[in-house]
Amino acid sequence: MTATSEFYRTAQSRGAVDQRRVGSPETMLHNGIARLADYRPAVDRAPAALPRPSLSDREVEVLLAWLAAESKEEAAARLFISASTVSTHLARIRAKYTAVGRPAPTKTHLFARALQDGYTSLDRW
Repeated sequence: MTATSEFYRTAQSRGAVDQRRVGSPETMLHNGIARLADYRPAVDRAPAALPRPSLSDREVEVLLAWLAAESKEEAAARLFISASTVSTHLARIRAKYTAVGRPAPTKTHLFARALQDGYTSLDRW
């Protein structure tokens, strides 16, 4: 007997569970209702390190300037390059992330990747 079914039986015997609304623990699991334990990492498994693409110093510089800017044109002006050069760098950065299995199609995704890979921190923003 699992702890879930034991809890369920105890609660049901006290009248705390309405069988018609909730169903049995097996039905709940079958219907896609997850248990808290489903979200906890296994103790015996260490989290796998995320594959990190090798971005050049200039790519990191362009990425961070673009993340801080309202537009590619603004980032380009800060770096004294053209907006198309910013676009080219961003396309290469996205391709590198896709190549390691961590696609970043939007600015928000790229911001998350920069945080995950240590290129920036939340304190900076």
